[in-house]
This record gives sequence, structure tokens and C-alpha cells, in this order.
Amino acid sequence: MLINRTRRLRGSEILRRMIRETRLSCDALIYPLFVREGKNIEEELPSLPGQIRYSPDTLAKGIDAALNAGVHSFLLFGIPEIKDEKGSGAYNENGVIQQALKNVKKTFAEDAYIATDVCMCEYTLSGHCGLIHNGNVDNDATLPLLAQTALSHAVFGSDMVAPSAMMDGAALAIRDTLDAKGFKDTPIMSYAAKYASAFYGPFREAAGSTPQFGDRKSYQMDYHNSKEALKRIELDIEEGADIIIVKPAIPCLDIISQTSQQIKLPIAAYSVSGEYAMVKAAAASGFIDEYKIMCESSVAVFRAGANILITYFAKELAAAIKKGDIG
Repeated sequence: MLINRTRRLRGSEILRRMIRETRLSCDALIYPLFVREGKNIEEELPSLPGQIRYSPDTLAKGIDAALNAGVHSFLLFGIPEIKDEKGSGAYNENGVIQQALKNVKKTFAEDAYIATDVCMCEYTLSGHCGLIHNGNVDNDATLPLLAQTALSHAVFGSDMVAPSAMMDGAALAIRDTLDAKGFKDTPIMSYAAKYASAFYGPFREAAGSTPQFGDRKSYQMDYHNSKEALKRIELDIEEGADIIIVKPAIPCLDIISQTSQQIKLPIAAYSVSGEYAMVKAAAASGFIDEYKIMCESSVAVFRAGANILITYFAKELAAAIKKGDIG
């Protein structure tokens, strides 16, 4: 009887959709966008086919296209014209993200939910996520600047800040600073479990954030470790993080699953640039069906326990959800 019942439930397509265990929603998608300082910029990214790098005055076009597709949440990454040792463009009131926020919030008001990346790698001469002292990243000296950056973003209208530098104590420094300045309701989406991954290459080209020496293994996690991820997640939650990011996504399905069983907070998986670029390249060569691979891999992330997916496929996934292929 059980076997027959299982067969019956595999019947029509409508029935199969009705009893799906894992369901996706457009509301669970976040679309990453790159903003380069300057004017009238709309340039396709060679490392991320189909993705556009905008300037603050053209960013509204990218957001409008995504809104029309059904995506309402965004994560902004800034690329300054000038970099320096202290990454001052990150927290300058005339910085590229600050300019972008002014334009976007004026144009879209409540229609678009804007999260902003809080890091130093795009703004420092070294390309590292923190300040350099004697050839090494100085964790403690970086914390006030990350907090200052997050506060600047909040002042200019960011709905949520997303510290990605993987500096110990960053969530606490940011939470204390935001609270002290009246931004107690601004959430922190923390990159708590961010691995030192080879999947970030296309992003670093797009954002101009490749380290000029060494690597980031001293502050990003060793991908051999899972207990470390869970410990870092616990620490960030204690420091005031409201949402936890696991990055990258597909290589970390086990971490997403373990985290979902351990914590009550929302979990965001970041399907990173290398994941996107591989699908695009394989599809362009005719080796895979891009649409089907996009759908299947995205469902896997939610099946593992994620509540939110940060992905360059956000617009295409929204269309697939509306179509019913993965909704």
C-alpha cells in the first residue's frame, strides 16, 4: 500500500508541486550588484557574463530591472576611483556606496530593500579586508573603520549592513556603533562562515579586490573545518548578528545543514561568483542545461536549510519561481 501511495503522489505535475517539501520564494532572493565610482557607467563584466557594473547614477536601471523580475532585495558592492592604505573610500560621506544609496533610496523609497557590503578589500591599496601593519592584517585596528563604514551606510539609507571582512569582533563593534548612533533597528547580516575559497575569483576581478600580496587564509576559514564555522557563527550571534551568511553555497551544503539544526536565526547562503561563472561557462560550451542546473542547485541550498539565497541568478530564479518550476 505504501508503495502504491507513493506512486499515486507522483501523478500529475500539479500534485507534485502541491506536495513539495522545499519551496522557493522571490522574497528569499538577494541580488548582488557592483557600483563603480564615476558617471554613466553600464559595463558588462567579462568574468560574470550577463552581470553589469553600474555607477551611482545608473544603478537605478539595474534595480528597476530586478524589481520588474520580482526581486526586491539587493546587496551592493562599491568600487572606488582612488584607493589608499586606510581604505577611506569605504566610510567617506562622498564614497561610491554613499552616493549610490542617496540615489537609490530617493528613487525607490520602500520598493527596494538595500543591504550594503562592509569590508575594506575594495578600498585598500593592499586589496586585503583589513589594515596592514608590518605586513600583516591588523584585526583590532580595522574594527573601528568597519564600524564607521557601517554607520555611514546606515546614515545614507542602507536597510541592512553585511560585514564580510571576517575580522574577529566586527559584529560587536558595528552593533555597538549603530546602537549608540540611533540605528538600533538596522540589522546585521554577518559573513560568519566565510571560507578561503577558490570560488571567489570572478568577484575579485569584478570588484578590483584581488590581494596585492599573500592571501586571506589568516582571517578567512580553512575549508577543511566545519566545527570552526559553527563556533564563528555562535560568536557572531553573541555579538549581535541578526542573519548569518554561509559562503560559498554549494561547497558548503553540509555547513548550511549543520547550522540550520543548531541556530534559530535566518541563514543566508551566498552562491558566489565562481559558482555562477562555472554554470555560465559550461552552458556556453553546450555541456549542461543552464536553466535546469540553476534551478536544481538553488533548490539544494534551500533543501539544506538556508532561508535566503544571495545569487547572481536572482532574476532568472524569480522567473522560474513564477513559472512554477521551483516554486
